[in-house]
Formats: sequence, structure tokens, C-alpha cells
Amino acid sequence: MVLANILRTDLHLHRPLSANSEHALAVKALARQHQEAIWALHQTISRLRSVLLEFYPQAVKAFPKLKHHAATSVLAAAPTPAAATKLTRRRVEALLHRCGRRNDTALVDQILSDLKTPALRQPERVEAALGLTVQGLVDIIDAMRRSVDGLEAELAREFDAHPLAPVLRSAPGLGQVLGARMLAELGDDPARFTSVKGVRAFAGTAPVTRASGRSHYVKARKIRNKRLGDACHWWAFSALTWSPGARAHYDRRRAAGDHHNAALRNVANKLIGRMWWCLAHNEPWDDAAAWPSLSSPKELGAA
Repeated sequence: MVLANILRTDLHLHRPLSANSEHALAVKALARQHQEAIWALHQTISRLRSVLLEFYPQAVKAFPKLKHHAATSVLAAAPTPAAATKLTRRRVEALLHRCGRRNDTALVDQILSDLKTPALRQPERVEAALGLTVQGLVDIIDAMRRSVDGLEAELAREFDAHPLAPVLRSAPGLGQVLGARMLAELGDDPARFTSVKGVRAFAGTAPVTRASGRSHYVKARKIRNKRLGDACHWWAFSALTWSPGARAHYDRRRAAGDHHNAALRNVANKLIGRMWWCLAHNEPWDDAAAWPSLSSPKELGAA
């Protein structure tokens, strides 16, 4: 009854649910599951690192980045310190070649030296049990990688077939994955947002100002669509390389005293505002229009 009375008396203050197309909903499902699969993969890699630190610290030293295929390929062949002592140069070279690494004598020497470094050992049965755990985690990581690749391929296919994909892909720094995530969270309903302020608030890029008497401070918005906010963050980071205007604006914010994340959030606020206009008018990205402070193409190229 309370909800019904709110709609009866304050209907004009509320907006209808977005009417996204089936195609956009499919992109949303794939984009979110792709991101969830990546997060789960990272969690499994962290679990592998934790197990290795219990009995096999040499492996962590040899492979500081366990997400690399070279790390899991070698660990699959030598999941315990005992197995590492039996590794040969030829075996390591074959494993690296299988995962796409070129012949690198220094890398092979470094891996063998690190894995065979003398260290305290767990009892034989404990080591064997933990080695079995490492083998299982490596198998899980390989399967999760294939799942992520499959989801990404299907996500790219669905996204490229959407009518708004060319508009999103025209923006500097937006590829298939980030573009699909933007489409997934913004949707393709042109009436969903009535103004750019709503889009920026939804993404969390617009700051919140608190003022009372002489007190006045600005802080980041916490209530937001976190997936869209994450996509905007990485879009802004990528745009620093591909858009001279974005780079110049970021440098100005840093010179004004903003920290890295605050400056990126300010860049993202500008980017998503322009993207909302492009999507609403079905127009491709124009970097000169996105950064009008750089008035001429000559200044834009020199920035």
C-alpha cells in the first residue's frame, strides 16, 4: 500500500523501467558472465598462490605472475619441489614453446634456478597432498581460461551485431569488451535517461557536493552502478593513450591537484556525457567535439 500510494501521489518523480531490447539483454547477460568468470579466475589464481606459499615458495619466486600460461604449464609438469628437481632444460623449453614462448635461454635458466633453490620442505606425504591440490587448481585454471575465451568470443559476436555497436566502437579506448559492458549497463532504450546528469549519477562519475553553512566539500559518489563505473574507469584509462583530448584533460586535473583516480573519474565523467549524446543521436564519436577546450585540430594534435 505504501508503494501504491507513492506512485499515486508522486508518479511524476519516478521514471519507468528501461525497455531494453532482447538483443541488449543478451549482451548484458554475456558481459556480466564474462566479467564474473574473470573475477572467479583471479580468485582461483590467488588460491593457487596461497597453496604454493605453504610448501613451494620457489614456484612463487619463479613465477611472480601466476596468471601467465608459462607458469601453469610448468607447474602442471612440476607441482611439487620433488618434481621440480627432476626438471630438465629440454623439458622446460618444450613447456614454454607449447604455451607460445620463444626460446629464451636466460628465462629457462632463471626458472630452473628458482625452482631448484634449496628450501625447507614439508613431510613427503604432506608435500604429495599439496602437490595434488596444485595440480587440481592448475586444471581448474585451464578450464576457466577456456570458458572466459568462449564467453568473450560470443560476447564480441553479439555486440558487433547490435545497431549501437558502431557508435560505441567509434570512441577512442572502447573495444569489444569495454564497449559491450557499456552497452550492457546503459541499455539501448533511448528514453531511459532524460538528461546527462542521470547517466553520470548512474555511473558514479558525477561527484556529490555537501554544503552546510561555511562547510563545503566534494566527494566521490558511492551509490552507483558499480559495473558501469568500473567500465568507465578502464575506458578513461585507455582513452589516455588513444585520445589527445582525454590526455590533456587528465594532465590538467593532475596539475590542479587531483590524485590519479580522481583525475580518471573526471575524464570518465566527460567521456560518458559525450557518449550519452552520441547514443541518443546515433552519431559516431567526434573527439574535437568531446573536448571543446582544445578548439582547433592543430591544438588537438599537439596536446
